[in-house]
Amino acid sequence: MIHAAFLIPLLPLAGFALLAPFGRKLGNPLAGWIATLAVLGSFVVTVVVLVGLFQLAPAHRSVTEPWFDWISVDRLRIGAGLLIDPLSLTMATFVTGVSALIHLYSIGYMRHDEQYPKFFTYLNLFVFSMLMLVLADNFVLSFLGWEGVGVCSYFLISFWFERAEAASAGKKAMIFNRIGDAGFLLALFLIFERTGSLQYTTVFARLGHVGTPSLVAIALLLFLGAVGKSAQIPLFPWLADAMAGPTPVSALIHAATMVTAGVYLMCRINPILHLAPDAAHVVAWVGAATAFVGATSACAQNDIKKVLAYSTVSQLGYMFLAAGSGAYVAAIFLMLTHAFYKALLFLGAGSVIHAMDEDQDIKNMGGLAKLMPITGVTFLVGWLSIAGVPPFSGFWSKGDVLENAWAVTPALWVVGALTAALTAYYMGREYFLVFRGERRWVEARPEAHHEPADGASYTSRGLHPHDPTWHMSLPLVVLAGLAVLGGLVNLPFHPSLDFLERWLDPVVGASLLRHSFGTGALWAFALVDAALALTGVAVAAHFWRARSERPALEPRFLSMAWWLDAAEDRLVARTGEALASFTSTVVESRVVDGAVNGVASLVRATGARLRSVQSGYVRSYALGLTAGVVVLVAYLLVRVGS
Repeated sequence: MIHAAFLIPLLPLAGFALLAPFGRKLGNPLAGWIATLAVLGSFVVTVVVLVGLFQLAPAHRSVTEPWFDWISVDRLRIGAGLLIDPLSLTMATFVTGVSALIHLYSIGYMRHDEQYPKFFTYLNLFVFSMLMLVLADNFVLSFLGWEGVGVCSYFLISFWFERAEAASAGKKAMIFNRIGDAGFLLALFLIFERTGSLQYTTVFARLGHVGTPSLVAIALLLFLGAVGKSAQIPLFPWLADAMAGPTPVSALIHAATMVTAGVYLMCRINPILHLAPDAAHVVAWVGAATAFVGATSACAQNDIKKVLAYSTVSQLGYMFLAAGSGAYVAAIFLMLTHAFYKALLFLGAGSVIHAMDEDQDIKNMGGLAKLMPITGVTFLVGWLSIAGVPPFSGFWSKGDVLENAWAVTPALWVVGALTAALTAYYMGREYFLVFRGERRWVEARPEAHHEPADGASYTSRGLHPHDPTWHMSLPLVVLAGLAVLGGLVNLPFHPSLDFLERWLDPVVGASLLRHSFGTGALWAFALVDAALALTGVAVAAHFWRARSERPALEPRFLSMAWWLDAAEDRLVARTGEALASFTSTVVESRVVDGAVNGVASLVRATGARLRSVQSGYVRSYALGLTAGVVVLVAYLLVRVGS
């Protein structure tokens, strides 16, 4: 069964290869169904391969499937192949599973779009790129997938490129990711120079011969790549702007592909981080800071998708906090549950946006729970899951991160705990403003006009919100079930229930942070985690259940994400623009062009001067020749005489 692994990335690639030339002829909805079935088939194969790998002894759960020799230049030998191990298959399972649900949702969401076939073509290529990233057996092939998801994100974020906002967001995502990719490339050069290989297994086997400074440099350079791809400080602003793309794209980027790539990379290089603890501490603290900044920024957003975008920034920070602490299982556990509830929340937001005729301002909503019961209930499940309310999946995964953070230093735990409470609060704020309270919109019936309790103004058009078609509702229900039950894969009650930890042990066990909290301490952590979540829920209900305007709780600096994007725009973008303008008008025009034009002018002036000696008269040339001979003879006579 393991040898069928080549089909996992091949099926989405086949879908792309079919839709790229024939998508328009296949049309709507056939193109969408083909793309969905391709990813669903990939998910089925992944499950089959996972079962086959599970049947092997833990020590043998790492299988390399070579394909062909790819690059051969002097000492550089790079092959193309797959690394089938618990980490890669865990990633592939939730990537294909969640992506299949997002594809199905997109059949309904994009059904009226003129570029329907092209959208699914890009989606299939996106999934293929992500699968190559996580299944590759070497750094270079992973980098190929790494760049692939970056290019596909550009295609999909700017899919509605006729909108200036979408076109700009796509370019911004590409530029920010290129900054991180430079770090990834430099790390590859250093890895090859120090180990003579770029194969994961070979590199990790030779780390004992690499000095600590080099290991720290490699880890930090790879982390720079992860900072760009997974939107950490200071390269996170692109992720909020990426909301300009279609909502299924937002769900795919945030839940199943792209932004999880950086966390996967940190977990894959766990042997390097284990030997470079200083670099690991940087990873943990950058993650903690990002988690806090993302959570506070989400508290003041009014765009329904931007609340979720900053939430993703925060949750990714949590994952890096775990990875930098050596809690790689906790990082993957949170990534897994996050895929379920964040995909659910984004797809729920998409249903709301459809119902509200593309209005994304949560201040223009309210009272939608009764009109959209499926969306309302599933969104509520997503909120309680991400908030960490027991027994939802987020309670188990987020608690795992916080326990390990305490084991490293209580300071990390404090930041993580505060972020956890904020998460429950800002998602509660969004839920109440969207689904509860008075309607702040005009229904498509004259008798529905009445003023909201807090005096907020209505939108001007008539609406008739309702739940979407089954293509969009079914993924919501499935993801809601996973958001509830996802925590079962790694329960702390008994060693036999921590399935995920035992499953990932062959990959991360040697580098894993080990702590020995007693039963009392574990119960204390659990009670505190639950109290934090419930406090956030209660505060959100108190402030937002019946009000839509509380300026004191929505300061400008939070709605502008601590002004970090504006600061980067001013310090980097505007400074770069000014430098480019100076270079163009001064350096190029006056220095470079001036030097070239000066040489030309000098040659022209010299030629003009020399023209005066070219009279065209033979007697003048004979006189000059005679004078030269006389001078030469005189010189020779003087030399001989002396």
